[in-house]
Amino acid sequence: MGKTVTPPSGGEIENINLKDALEERYLAYALSTIMHRALPDARDGLKPVHRRILHAMRLLRLDPKSAPKKCARVVGDVMGQYHPHGDQSIYDALVRMAQDFAQRYPLVEGQGNFGNIDGDNAAAMRYTEAKLTEVARLLLEGIDEDAVDFRETYDQTNEEPIVLPAAFPNLLANGSQGIAVGMATSIPPHNAAELCDAALYLIGHPNASSEQLVTFVPGPDFPTGGIVVDTPSSIMETYRTGRGSFRVRARWNKEDVSRGTWNIVVTEIPYSVPKSRLIEKIAELLQEKKLPLLADVRDESAEDVRIVLEPRSRTVDPIILMESLFRLTELESRIPMNVNVLAGGKVPKVLGLAECLREWLNHRRDVLIRRSTHRLSVIDRRLEILGGLLIVYLDLDRVIKIIREEDEPKQELMRVFKLTEIQANAILDTRLRSLRKLEEMELKREQAALQGEKATIETLLGSEKIQWKTVSSEIREARKLFGPETALGKRRTVFAEMPDTSDIDFAEAMVEREPITVLVSQKGWIRTMKGHVADISGVQFKGDDALKTSFFTETTAKIMVAATNGRFFTLEASKLPGGRGFGDPIRLMVDLEEGADFISAFPYKANAKLLVVGTDGRGFVVPTNDLVANTRKGKQILNLDEPSKAVVVTEVEGDTVAIIGENRKMLVFPLKQIPEMTRGKGVRLQRYKDGGVSDAKVFKLKEGLTWKDTAGRTWTVAKEDLRDWIGDRAEAGRLPPKGFPRSNSFGS
Repeated sequence: MGKTVTPPSGGEIENINLKDALEERYLAYALSTIMHRALPDARDGLKPVHRRILHAMRLLRLDPKSAPKKCARVVGDVMGQYHPHGDQSIYDALVRMAQDFAQRYPLVEGQGNFGNIDGDNAAAMRYTEAKLTEVARLLLEGIDEDAVDFRETYDQTNEEPIVLPAAFPNLLANGSQGIAVGMATSIPPHNAAELCDAALYLIGHPNASSEQLVTFVPGPDFPTGGIVVDTPSSIMETYRTGRGSFRVRARWNKEDVSRGTWNIVVTEIPYSVPKSRLIEKIAELLQEKKLPLLADVRDESAEDVRIVLEPRSRTVDPIILMESLFRLTELESRIPMNVNVLAGGKVPKVLGLAECLREWLNHRRDVLIRRSTHRLSVIDRRLEILGGLLIVYLDLDRVIKIIREEDEPKQELMRVFKLTEIQANAILDTRLRSLRKLEEMELKREQAALQGEKATIETLLGSEKIQWKTVSSEIREARKLFGPETALGKRRTVFAEMPDTSDIDFAEAMVEREPITVLVSQKGWIRTMKGHVADISGVQFKGDDALKTSFFTETTAKIMVAATNGRFFTLEASKLPGGRGFGDPIRLMVDLEEGADFISAFPYKANAKLLVVGTDGRGFVVPTNDLVANTRKGKQILNLDEPSKAVVVTEVEGDTVAIIGENRKMLVFPLKQIPEMTRGKGVRLQRYKDGGVSDAKVFKLKEGLTWKDTAGRTWTVAKEDLRDWIGDRAEAGRLPPKGFPRSNSFGS
């Protein structure tokens, strides 16, 4: 035991540091994911799997005008020849390219069940058929004319295109989603006609900024429509940086039914939200009573989306109802934009709108130059052949004689007529019927046409201006196919401003308003009872626990809880436990530090004021609006030095403060001597030699000071009888009037 084992020496074994090996392999995996799986190419907007599917379908001659073939055939070809991954992942990519609710401009035309907006899956690939769409044809246009580079496939037996010629602005038009290693991409779809307009402007103004191009591309255009409710400035910033998000809302309208009743009908839902899941969520919230304004939800969709929302009553405000649904459901969705793409097909980079279009335009110019150069070489070759054929027509008899009599007619033809090998081969391959006089005229006509075309192409290749002019005319042709007047090109998503809801209290609107009684026990357990229950003498408590405080409120209210450490916590009355149990400890609902305890609970009143006092005799007045906390941690209001604790939280209703210490000395002074603060230590209210504050209250001096004794009787001391106790803040005070309780408390 404990003996180290040394590996055998010699042979082909090489020692490598594990850290280096892992780093090298993980980097290779990360690069492979980024380059060959998750991020689209900025030029054609496609990931490798989509590019391979389109290329394989083209080779299967699945053009827009031809008959479709089984998807299994397409997937088999893609997997066997180009994409050595799972057949299901390839089929999923193919299905998505055919879904008109997922792709703004589908690249595949599917026959059969290709899934639906409810989130149902497509049928198995053996049942479905597919062919290319007109958009896909544009993406592939010119691929046979040396428009793009090809590379070897994974098994070196075939070739595949590195990028497609892309006569369509696919990156932004169809968008893309992907998660790589350490980076992700999320590009929403856009309107192709608008992108073409922006691209044409960019050709005319090469230094145009993304901000200028936003006048042509006002925002995304989702296949499922919807309404974008972002401000123009935030949209502009998103397009400038290539990063941001869009708030998309469902489109709805109010539909009158009968006798003054109405329903809301949702006709468009946000992009990439499955309709069935959306309706399930609304139904769930209805059951949990979180949508008190809504009575029912129905899905009456057929080909088009139609979700019917029935209000609780005809008096419900439709805007408040919809705003509550937008807050709680995916009827409002935030769609991210992170244009992280492979710039030039090589470098992962986040691009703004202008850079995206520039990448596409530069690619279109490269494709034009490559196609033109390829066409030029084809013309040169044909002109060479035509030149040879026309020479032959001048002396046909001699040519026939050479072919009939010579052993090596090709060599003899080349020698006699000074022909190239290509020309000689063309002559030998010519059919006898082509030796008519008519054919010679045809050849001369063809030669003249080709020479004219050659001159045009040479002019094009020599002038950048003409190249951009040609790219512009190609873009205009594409725009015609997808212009606003076409069914596919018409904008579906609209823009609107957010309705002003600043005056709506949504906490109230979301909860059914019912009267309740809140009970808080000595040990800090809280519960509610339905209705305003005046007699709570029969209420049971756990073990030796007893009632600390109870009050009437409503389910829509907020409950404030004050703790001895000077913190205030906010609870929603609608979320408090009800029923027959003992309730729940408040400690489970808030984050209260060890050693602290709760001193009081009360319903929140907007625009009211409270007096908060610590045992050290310091305190201040705080507006209730500054007490509301949105987190479990609450808000620190009264700052205390150990071992002081918060002891009094009382409502400010009056003009005078009465305070009594543990030393049984009472002081009365004007409220205006206490400052109003939002947080802090406050000022000294009463001075003590020993002990601290016992209780304090705010009252109206003209009505006199009242308190309750231990027997529950109310005592009142009139204003003129209080003169011995009236002084200034921070004085010591004197013993209280006759009849004041031994507990040194004013009672409630």
